[in-house]
Amino acid sequence: MIMENRLRERRLHMNIHINDDAAQWYKDELSLEKGDHLRFFARYGGCSTVQQGFSLGVANEEPVNTGAVTEKGGITFFIEEKDLWFFNDQDLYVEMNHKANEPVFKYEE
Repeated sequence: MIMENRLRERRLHMNIHINDDAAQWYKDELSLEKGDHLRFFARYGGCSTVQQGFSLGVANEEPVNTGAVTEKGGITFFIEEKDLWFFNDQDLYVEMNHKANEPVFKYEE
């Protein structure tokens, strides 16, 4: 509730950037089809470079109140407005680490 109030007081802004290889990885790994949605969200636990004690989660679900959205390969990638605080006004870049065969997240202003 406190985070949501802060969000209302200060409208946060960010963008999602996902490269073709990372989008394809999600399509393959999660059996996503054209028209599906993938949500990035703040998850308690883990580690990140932007919020101590939180990490970035992903889920195949429909958007409710998007704060950031992009489309790649027929898939809509989004972040709900209530999760924008996690990013500290930084853009999310999703790229592939081909050596590890998994996506990596980068956060940049």
